[in-house]
Amino acid sequence: MLIGVPAETAAGETRVAVTPETAKKLVGQGHTVRVQSGAGLRASATDEAYQAAGAEITDAAGAFGAEMVLKVRNPRPPKSPP
Repeated sequence: MLIGVPAETAAGETRVAVTPETAKKLVGQGHTVRVQSGAGLRASATDEAYQAAGAEITDAAGAFGAEMVLKVRNPRPPKSPP
């Protein structure tokens, strides 16, 4: 299964839905994990740590385009143009 982990956008949110250790476990079970670049920085998890765990680093579209998306908070729809 393709699992996406987008960055959290809520003000003050420092958590990330998947840690590098969890990503490693998911990859070990045969899943593909795509983490948005910078998603773990506020939780002290670097892109390099996710890559070392076997995850792929992607942009927001790549993370949200997965079969399953893991987030701490509900995704918010993009703001409509005025």
